[in-house]
Amino acid sequence: MDTSVSGTTGSRPVESGNHPCFNRQARHTHARVHLPVAPRCNMQCNYCDRKFNCVNESRPGVTCAILDPRQALEYLHRTAEKFKNLSVVGIAGPGDPFACPQETLETLRLVRAEFPHLLLCVATNGLALPAYVNDLAEIGVSHVTVTVNAVDPLLGARFYRWMSVDGHRIEGIEAAALLWENQSKSIAALAARGTTVKVNSIYVPGISGSHILDVARTVAGLGANIHNIMALFPTPNTPFANFPEPEKRVIAQARSRASQYLSQMSHCSRCRADAAGMVGEEHSQAQIQLLQICSRAAESRVTSGVSGSIDSASGLPMTLSPQLQLFPTGERPYVAIASRDGVFVDQHLGEARQLRIYKPEAAGQAALIELRSVVSEAGGAARWMNMLDGLKDCCGILVSGAGAVPRAIFARYGITVGLVEGAIEDALQATAAGKNLKFMARPGRFACDSSCGDKTEGCA
Repeated sequence: MDTSVSGTTGSRPVESGNHPCFNRQARHTHARVHLPVAPRCNMQCNYCDRKFNCVNESRPGVTCAILDPRQALEYLHRTAEKFKNLSVVGIAGPGDPFACPQETLETLRLVRAEFPHLLLCVATNGLALPAYVNDLAEIGVSHVTVTVNAVDPLLGARFYRWMSVDGHRIEGIEAAALLWENQSKSIAALAARGTTVKVNSIYVPGISGSHILDVARTVAGLGANIHNIMALFPTPNTPFANFPEPEKRVIAQARSRASQYLSQMSHCSRCRADAAGMVGEEHSQAQIQLLQICSRAAESRVTSGVSGSIDSASGLPMTLSPQLQLFPTGERPYVAIASRDGVFVDQHLGEARQLRIYKPEAAGQAALIELRSVVSEAGGAARWMNMLDGLKDCCGILVSGAGAVPRAIFARYGITVGLVEGAIEDALQATAAGKNLKFMARPGRFACDSSCGDKTEGCA
């Protein structure tokens, strides 16, 4: 049992084992590794800007590569050889683990099967967590961190731009209220199962104030073990970019007051989503290279046998590759996106009755030009040719699924059909900055794999 955090009589004991984030002493003796397998997120926080190919910044939401579950396991094997004192495997993004539940749970199960002696840890915003509490218990995840910035929805609404729930975008007080409902339900359920729960709270000057005490008192009552009050990291291009970072004495005072309700963590290093090694150490170039090697190996396996092959139905080349990049030009300045709610790329090409047309611009921005109808009475290849006629000003189309025939037809006329999942905002920012969209591609998914309609209405 950990006795190194500042404690209180009200909270559950911190069963930290050799977890360097939950046990201050263990940070000097044991290493941890975060596996970046969860690129998507189901909400946009006002302090967060996720980056998927970054080696410079040291903060949550940042990684230098995205791995699929199998490559994460390979990366873990190599990391464990390097760090003999490795005690914890965590998933902390760079999005949210439960906005990517398939990747998260598969990775956790693979790790549990091959490394049964290691602690498993997950960090989440908690929005989608209730549905996966039982899975975490079944797998044996012993430590869960939930970021709770507010227990009052009126205040919570100031922290978030939007949330996506069941394909619908919600905002404001409604979103904050649902978030807290799911967070509180999850914390109580995890505590009831004996899971060690840490609550992270971002201290934002002028917003958090005394409310941090309400957070500490409330989550302690739900069974949380430990509280981590984190100073805001003002990140460029976010709504909170111009807020000042709170002084150390302010954070110390907040922790001191909150400690009457809940044990406080004071050695957080605001780790990256691909952090590895001892807490507080710089991310080494060798570790970055290892992660990138594993990521490229995954791409190589996924692409093998796809690039340059011929589709039997159309006789046309299949050109889709996870090396996905769009190149707007003067003649084709736009990007078309299939989306139900305008937040995520979440619709198959064959389902779309209209596409959202964007113009990526400088500084990673993008403007919505119009909603363009793509309804066609024709079937088969004629349908895609009709759609093509209306999209000749687009350099690419981003969809969540499409068959080989439309992909080949569009490719022949110089329009890339990209199969991706995630936020439209992320895709457009990457395109505007000239970056690869491979972080949004789902490895191994190169054709429509669901039954969204027949041959005329579907994606074939």
